[in-house]
Amino acid sequence: MSVLATDAQAVHGEGVQRLLASYRAIPATATVRLSKPTSNLFRTRERNTAPGLDTSGLTGVIAVDPVARTADVSGMCTYEDLVAATLPYGLSPLVVPQLKTITLGGAVTGLGIESASFRNGLPHESVLELDILTGAGELVTAGRDEHPDLYRAFPNSYGTLGYSVRLRIELEPVLPFVALRHLRFHSIDEMVAAMDRIIETRGYQGVPVHYLDGVVFSAEESYLCLGIQTDTAGPVSDYTGQDIYYRSIQHADGERHDRLTIADYLWRWDTDWFWCSRAFGAQHPTLRRVWPRRYRRSSFYWKLIGYDQRFDIADRIEKRRGRPARERVVQDVEVPLQNCAGFLNWFLDNVAIEPIWICPLRLRETDAQWPLYPLQPHRTYVNIGFWSSVPVGPTPGHTNRLIEAKVSELGGHKSLYSESFYSAEEFDALYGGDTYTSVKKTYDPDSRLLNLYDKAVRRK
Repeated sequence: MSVLATDAQAVHGEGVQRLLASYRAIPATATVRLSKPTSNLFRTRERNTAPGLDTSGLTGVIAVDPVARTADVSGMCTYEDLVAATLPYGLSPLVVPQLKTITLGGAVTGLGIESASFRNGLPHESVLELDILTGAGELVTAGRDEHPDLYRAFPNSYGTLGYSVRLRIELEPVLPFVALRHLRFHSIDEMVAAMDRIIETRGYQGVPVHYLDGVVFSAEESYLCLGIQTDTAGPVSDYTGQDIYYRSIQHADGERHDRLTIADYLWRWDTDWFWCSRAFGAQHPTLRRVWPRRYRRSSFYWKLIGYDQRFDIADRIEKRRGRPARERVVQDVEVPLQNCAGFLNWFLDNVAIEPIWICPLRLRETDAQWPLYPLQPHRTYVNIGFWSSVPVGPTPGHTNRLIEAKVSELGGHKSLYSESFYSAEEFDALYGGDTYTSVKKTYDPDSRLLNLYDKAVRRK
C-alpha cells in the first residue's frame, strides 16, 4: 500500500480523537450536528449556532493501494482531493460526482451519481467497509459482513444514523483521455430509445462506452454525451476558460466530437456548475473575461447562493421590478427508464426550466438491498436533474409538490438534498420505513441525531 503522506495515518488518528472529544463536549440534551464550512445541500434549515462535531482532521486521503485498487479515505475528504490522489496511479473512484467539493462521506450518506453510473451504480456500492461515529458516540466498523444492518441503511440516511469517519472504497483503472461523442436527437422518445440500446450493449457502433449522460434543451433538442476512454494523445479542449462545456454539446444534427483529459472530463460540469453560473452573469463573454478563474467553480457559486438565501436578494430584486417572488426548484429525481420520456415530456409542458440533465444508472450489485433508497436490481433508472426557479404558485412549494407527485406516480424517487414536502406516511413508504426505525433505535437509541424526516422535510 502506498501511503500518500508518511504521517497520513497519524493525522487521521488525531482527527478521530478530536472528533470523539467534540462529541463528548456536546451536552447530552443537545442535537449532535457536524461543524463544517461548506455544504452541497439545498434545503433551508433552522439556523443553529451550537458547537458541532469537529471534522477538521478528517479531510484527507489516508492511503491508496494501487495493487488491490482500493483507497482508504477520511469521511470529509472532497472528491477533488481524492481524484488528485488516485489519478497518478491511473485509478479513479468508480463514480465521481460532478462537483469538486462533494465529500466521499457525503456522497455515501446522501446519494451521488455520474456518467459512470450506468455501469458502476452509486458511490455507496463501491464501499468495502467504513468506520461510522454513531449517534450513541461509538465508533463502529460496518461492511457487508460486519454490522450489515447499518452498512445497508447508511446510504441516504444523511447523517441521521451516524457520520462516516473512514471509508475503504474500490477504484478502477482509467486512461489519460476521454473521447466524446455528442449525439443530437429531435424527439425525447428517440433519445431515450438510443440511451436504452447503449446501456444494454455497453457500446455504440461497436465501440465500448465508459461514460453516458445527456442534456435536454427542449422537446426537439436533446443530446446523449458518450465518453470513451483512450490513451491516444492529441489535442484536447479546455472548458475552464472562455468556452462553456454545455454549450459545446449543441449542434444542428448528427454528432459532434470532442476530447478531454480524464481529469477535465471528471470536472467538466464544475466550472459552470453545469449551467447555473449563468444566473450570476459568469457566462456573459465580457464579464467572463474578467471573472477570476479561481472563482469559476461550484463552491464559489454556492457561496453566492448562500448569501441570497440569507438576505433574500433575488426576491427583493423581483419585488423591485414588480414581479412575484420565485420558488426554488432544485431537484434530482430517478424514474424507471420506461417512464423517462413520459416524465420529461410532462416536465417540459408544465415547468419552465431548461436545460435538464439526464444520467442513467443501474445498481451494480444484482442482489443489492439499500432500504433507504430501494431501487430495484436489474432495472435501469434515469436521474433527471433540474436546478432553477419558477414564479411562486398558489401554495408554498406548489411546483415541487407537483413534481413529487409525478415522480411517485411513475414509480420513481427523488434525492433528499433539497426541499421535500412528503407526508410522514408517504416518506416512510419511500425511504426505509420500519427498517430505518429499527436501525435508528439500535445505533442512536437516545436520538442524539435528527430523524431523517425531520431533517429532510421539516428542515430542522
